[in-house]
Amino acid sequence: MKVDGRHFRSIWLEPDGWTVGAIDQRRLPHEFIVAKLTTADEAGDAIRSMLVRGAPLIGATAAYGMALAMRADASDAALDRAYEMLIATRPTAINLKWALDEMQRALRPLSASSRTEAAYARACEIADEDVEINADIGRHGLALIEQIAATKKPGETVNVLTHCNAGWLATVDWGTATSPIYQAHDRGVKVHVWVDETRPRNQGASLTAWELGHHGVPHTVIPDNTGGHLMQHRMVDLAIVGTDRVAANGDVCNKIGTYLKALAAHDNGVPFYVALPSPTIDFRIDDGIRQIPIEQRAASEVTHLTGRTADGRIETVRVVPEGSPIANFGFDVTPARLVTGLITERGVLKAERAALAGAFPERASLR
Repeated sequence: MKVDGRHFRSIWLEPDGWTVGAIDQRRLPHEFIVAKLTTADEAGDAIRSMLVRGAPLIGATAAYGMALAMRADASDAALDRAYEMLIATRPTAINLKWALDEMQRALRPLSASSRTEAAYARACEIADEDVEINADIGRHGLALIEQIAATKKPGETVNVLTHCNAGWLATVDWGTATSPIYQAHDRGVKVHVWVDETRPRNQGASLTAWELGHHGVPHTVIPDNTGGHLMQHRMVDLAIVGTDRVAANGDVCNKIGTYLKALAAHDNGVPFYVALPSPTIDFRIDDGIRQIPIEQRAASEVTHLTGRTADGRIETVRVVPEGSPIANFGFDVTPARLVTGLITERGVLKAERAALAGAFPERASLR
């Protein structure tokens, strides 16, 4: 996607062929900073600190982290250490484990002398595959937007509601939930996005709005609790969100607050779609509500806000009284019954076990 007319991915190899470049998402939207990752530990810190975030991008970063580890030490012991360090960085997104398992499968049979080159090659493949997958997700989701534009709103604007950031900043390029939106916009379809601010980290306001604005997509930032009101007044034509993990039964784990949006959509007859690449499906989990681990994050994400002051300074301020206890659950699970469809690289599927297993039998067999 584009930043002021220039194409960017969220992560890439630098010209030296081994250093990993990544957009520091902690600094957006006020500063555009490129971080340079040179060790596996730095890649782990990037995931842990949310310099990079979003399930597909976490997976790609972990793959590059394994390559950096092999560059320093390609022994079996180093391979194991890197795997264990990286897999412990974030508990909820299944793409992390998928990418690390892919790297293990590619590297374990090789001699130490062959591992570095192979590690970089597989990490680059994982990144490129993510771009292709998200482009395919966009094409299938585009058909949904075009159908609404042609049959329900000819000549009018199609309004899409998002939650959190499932844009190109959460993937390597295109995004998941945003890929259909970008493709619709690029084809001349009139589309407008309602961007949930998404407390507590405000990733909708700081990231989704930033990337949509730089690509030229019309959008409006809204407080988290506005979505239901907009749906009641027929101001939302469909909701498209991303996900960090989908259970085998179709339950969807995504940024906290997604479940409430799905309930509002169900009550108002608004189609509620979830866009995801197949590595996000976890066929080992049969019940998302009871089995998907929910990350509990630092209280400071709730108690403090960071922004730009009128005189241009970046400041962090406390907005919660001292001494008030904080609960900061990072994700919630939306039951499959509330999901209209899952937009994948192989089409729009029902949120149910048979549909997922039928579309991705090679992944279902790995459970």
